[in-house]
This record gives sequence, C-alpha cells and structure tokens, in this order.
Amino acid sequence: MICCFCWGLALNVNFRAVFCLFTLLLATLPLAQAAPLSQYEPVAGRQVIEKAFPEVTQLEPREGNRAIQELYAGDELKGYAYQSLDFVQTPAYSGKPLNAMVVLDTEGTIRFAKVIHHDEPILLVGIPESKMHDFTDQYAGLKADQRVTVGGTSTERKVAVDGLSGATVTVMVINEVIMRTAHRVGAELGLVEGSGTKRPPTAEVIMDGFQPRTWEQLTGDGSIRRMLLTKGQVDDSFTGTDAEGVETAAPDERDEPLIDLYAAYLDTPTIGRNLLGESQYDWLMSELKEGEQAIAVMANGEYSFKGSGYVRGGIFDRVQIRQYGDTFNFRDLDFYRLNDVYAEGMPDFKEMAIFIVRQQHNFDPGTLWTLELTVKRQTGPLDSEFQVFPLEYQLPDQYYTRAEPILTEEEWLEEQPLWVQVWYQRQFQVIVLGIGIGVLLLILFFQDWLVKKPKITRWIRHAFLTYTLFFIGWYALGQLSIVNVLAFVHSLVTGFTWETFLIDPIIFVLWAAVAGIVLLWGRAVYCGWLCPFGALQELINEIARFFKVRQYDVPWAIHERLWAVKYIVLLVLFGVSLDSLATAEKMAEIEPFKTAITLHFDRSWPFVTYAVLLLVVNIFTRKVFCRYMCPLGAALALPTKLRVFDWLKRRKECGNPCQLCAKECEVQAIHPDGTINYQECHYCLDCQMTYFDDHKCPPLIVKRRGKRRGHNAPGHPEEIPVVQVT
Repeated sequence: MICCFCWGLALNVNFRAVFCLFTLLLATLPLAQAAPLSQYEPVAGRQVIEKAFPEVTQLEPREGNRAIQELYAGDELKGYAYQSLDFVQTPAYSGKPLNAMVVLDTEGTIRFAKVIHHDEPILLVGIPESKMHDFTDQYAGLKADQRVTVGGTSTERKVAVDGLSGATVTVMVINEVIMRTAHRVGAELGLVEGSGTKRPPTAEVIMDGFQPRTWEQLTGDGSIRRMLLTKGQVDDSFTGTDAEGVETAAPDERDEPLIDLYAAYLDTPTIGRNLLGESQYDWLMSELKEGEQAIAVMANGEYSFKGSGYVRGGIFDRVQIRQYGDTFNFRDLDFYRLNDVYAEGMPDFKEMAIFIVRQQHNFDPGTLWTLELTVKRQTGPLDSEFQVFPLEYQLPDQYYTRAEPILTEEEWLEEQPLWVQVWYQRQFQVIVLGIGIGVLLLILFFQDWLVKKPKITRWIRHAFLTYTLFFIGWYALGQLSIVNVLAFVHSLVTGFTWETFLIDPIIFVLWAAVAGIVLLWGRAVYCGWLCPFGALQELINEIARFFKVRQYDVPWAIHERLWAVKYIVLLVLFGVSLDSLATAEKMAEIEPFKTAITLHFDRSWPFVTYAVLLLVVNIFTRKVFCRYMCPLGAALALPTKLRVFDWLKRRKECGNPCQLCAKECEVQAIHPDGTINYQECHYCLDCQMTYFDDHKCPPLIVKRRGKRRGHNAPGHPEEIPVVQVT
C-alpha cells in the first residue's frame, strides 16, 4: 500500500513538472519564433527601428497580419513597425509609389517615420535627401489618428507640418502615405479608433400622406420584407462544424420551411396604419418617445424567433438589429405583443411581435438595416453552434426625406482623393495660370493688330515674359521638362493612370495647353512665351542689349548643323529611358530647369555653375541652350509639322532679295531663302512687326516712296535695299 502511494506521489510530481515545463514552453513560444533585429531587411528599415527604439533586440510578425512587426526588448513589447508599401501604393510625382518605414509605440503614437525608397526625380538629383528626412522627422510624436496637413497653421482639429520648397507634391504624398497607413495600422491594432462609416444626417420619416395598401402591395414595394429559410439551408450552413448532422431534417423535409420570417418598419403611416389598424397604430405612436422607432416581426414555421428560453427581464437572443456595423438586442421592455393585424390579404402568422428600437442606438430608418436571426444547434450539455441568417430591410424612398449632409470645408476636403486636395490647395495658381494662357491666346488671335504697334507689342511681350518667369516659373514651379515626356511615354507601356498626371495641377494645365498650342501653332509659342527658363534667358539678353553688350551670331553653316544636337540628346534620353527611367531622369540634368527655376539656384555648385554658364553665354548670343541643346524643345518640334496655322506672314521678296528679317531674327529661325523654320521659331513676332512697318520693311519702303512719287505699284526689285546675312 505504501509502495503504491509512493508511486502515485512520484507520478504526480512528474506530471506537475512536465505540466510546468509545457506551460513555460507555451509562454515562451512567441519569442522563440521572433527574429533578431539584425536580420531585418532592408537595412534602412532596421535603422529606423533602431532610431525609434534603441533597446529593441527582436521582432516578430504579428499573427493575422505579417506586414506588421511587433518589436520586443527582451520579453517587453515596445511597439510596432511596418512598411507603407504593404498597405498603400499611392503614386507620387514620378508616377511610382514611395515606401516609408513607420514605427508606432503601444499608445498609437508615431515614434519615427522615414522614407526608405522613392523614385522622385526632384530628390534623386536636386533637393538633398536630408531635407526630405527633416520633413519626415516632424511626424515623431504625432498620434496615428491626428489630421495632418502640409503647410498652413495648426489648429485644434489639425496639425500643420512645414513643407519642402520645390517638392510640394512629393511631400504631400509622403504625408498622405504616413498618416493614412498609421491610422489604418493603429486602428487594426486597437491603438486608435477606426474611421468607421461616416453617417449621413438621420432620415426624417414622412408622417402624412397615408395611402391604403393591401398586404400584396406592401410586400410588392418592399415596405414589408421576407426571408424564407428552409430546413435544408440551415442544415447546409452547419456543414463542417461540430453541429454537422445534429437535428438534421429528413431528405424529404429539406425543402420545408424552418421559418418564414417577415419584417416591417411601423412608424411610417402607410405601413404601420395599414398593418396595425388605426387605433393600434395611434396607441403605438403615443408610446414611442422621441428618437424611438418600432418594427414588426412576424413568422410561421417550426422555429420561433422569440425563443422558448425567453424569460421576463431577459434578452431576445434569437433576433438582433445591425446597422452601420453596430448590433443591438431587444429586452423584454422593448417588446409588445402583436395580436390584431388588419392589412387586406394578410396571411395568418404563428407568432408576431413589435420591437422598440430605443434612442441610444441612434437608429436611422432611411439607411439599410438587417434583422439577424440566430439558429442554434446543441452539440453537448454546455456546448452549441450558432449560425446567423440576415434579413435586409431598406425603407422605400417615398416614406422619408434626408437633409443634405453639412460638411465643413476641411471635412469635404478630407474625403477627396489626394489629387483633388492638391488642386484645391493650388487653386489660386491654377486660376492665374488659366488667365495667363487666356491672355496669350488673345495675343495670338489679334497678333496682326498688335504687331502694327511695335512699342505696345514689345511692352506686352516683356510683361508676359516677366509673368512667365516669376509666376509660372519661380512661384508656381511650372517648368516643363523632358522628364515629363519620358514619364508619359513610360506610363503608356507600364499602365496609364490619370491620377499620376493630375497630382501636379500646374504641370497638368501647362501640358494640356501646350498640347493644343503645338497642334495649332507648333513648338514656337511654348518656347517663346511659356517656358520660364526661356523667359529668363530672353529677359537677360534684353537687358544686355539695353546696355549695348555686343551680340554674336553663329555662322549659318555652323548654326544649321548645331540644330541637330538637341535631337541627338532627345534620342539618347529616350533610348536610356527604355532601359531605366531613373537613369534617364538623371541624364536629363542637361536641362538647367531644375536648378534655375524649380530650386531657385539653391543647389550644389556644379549644377549652379552649369546653369549660370548657360546664362552668361546667353548674354552675348540669344538662347543658345534653347536653340541647340534643349531636348524638350526637340520633343515639341517633332509634331510641329502637323500644326494647323501658319500665321507668320511672308512676301515674295523675302529672302530674294531682302534679307532683313533673316538678319534680325534673334534665334536665326529664318532661312536665307526667306522661309521660316517653325521647328526652330520662338514666335517672338519681331519679323511680323517688320512685315507691317513701312518705315522698316524694304518692300513697303519702296511702295511708300512710289506712292509719294505718284506711282501705284512698288518699285522694281533692284530698287529694294538689300541686307545680307553675314
């Protein structure tokens, strides 16, 4: 007996030891699956985690969402980390999404955020990445559910972070990516409240306009909704659960109804008064307090929606209401017996009830709601399985009205896509740019009238070039680039989306205008009027001419061969872009636009030196870069031959014998034979001012002198002064 006792004691001790060991293993299992922080890739992401939590040594993918990493310092959970690309793929200015590493603490606060990969051309070669990192440093300490805007001032409802000059669109995308993913992840982790479903204003039930309706009419227009649940449907719903095979119907009974359930909203007179009768409806309405609603539930069949286990003071556990993702049950005080019904043609029901939806549930009668019926199958003395079957109910439109939602400007803007937010914030620039383009179109359409007044024309042109440089270029950052062309061509191959190009409204409007202008007038109008860097060159050259700085023309034989250089540059960039768009964007730095216009010369010395050198050469020879090197000008010149209008007038004497316009053309776009090369013209209108000036144009001078002598025809060609091109 003693031996048996000792043996049992030993077994008990061993069992306890094994049990404790097993429990310890279970407790440490999550950490056993954790990986050292040193193994996390990419390295840039690991550095962000180390910056946020230097004490973290291990991380573990979260169960249920492995894109979220749980960060541990020993056994202590310190926070969470994730890469934004796993949650959103918002295209940035380059058309490609960027990837940010974001670290949250256990309170839902952003500890650190950093962009670890991007393809933004302005940041690849332009603005130092350190400035972008300074921008993202501002997010440390912000709650994941805070509303954050770029620029402006902070208020009680929002936090404003400083932007990044020259990269407005890029930083707005960064802000969108960081805060949207932080809110989404924080809500999933239960650290902040989810955005939920934004409710419209509560519907108002129309309490007049009663119309007599039969049962058939009420069910026909959706005033009363039905759910017929057969025994076979219920049996099939438990397949694969512990209740499979429990209380199943015989094969010949599968099509028999388990319950034939109807539901109706009673507050509306046309439904409630027809169903309940006048006196019972009036009584019910008198019982309802402000904000309370009443519904009727009626059923036939073997299954009771009230349930046999219901007792006074309890809850109806077989039916509940769901709306906006919220569910609520009915208690005994929410229940009224329904015995008398009056709708013509109404069938007899085994059980009927009126349920009251109380004020605290904020029930909206005009929004879809669901009556959920729970069917239970007992699988053991204390165990059971449940299946829920929904009956959806939408009150017909004629029974209610709903006020339009009143949103503040900020609330409305928050609901819009990112590109709409950008357009809204830059609406002033868009409007002024639109006005400028409209003025330019007026200049073009009335050019023949303007050029007859040379002083006014030159004043208007210089004023417009100043507007182009200061507003379009330096203020609105509307400098087009060959990078835009390459990105557009690339998008046609990889997948075109409007959002990619709508993200920058100024560039989009300019390109839309240029597309029309090139088809109507050719390249000349953009290069001569709307290009900020072209305007900068021309204004500098005008100042040089004002101070009598000597000008040098390139000999024609060399000049017409140098035209080809920009086309070669374009061809090289296009070829490289087919292999790597990022490399082509770096090579596109042959354009000084980013340095001189977008970044206002705030850049490293090699880029500034290159841009300044081009401007210095321009002092002595007009627009050297535009004429010989600009790949954007070459790209716009290609479709110029398809232009609709040739509004630059010429005479038969132009080129032979007169060479005045060819001599005066400051970009040398007029051939010695007098024809204008529209692919090289900048539409300055100087030749047109000469064309209409009878004190400057040799054929007109001869004609004027002939009239003075009494002749009606211009003089002979040999009488025309000849100006030779040197």
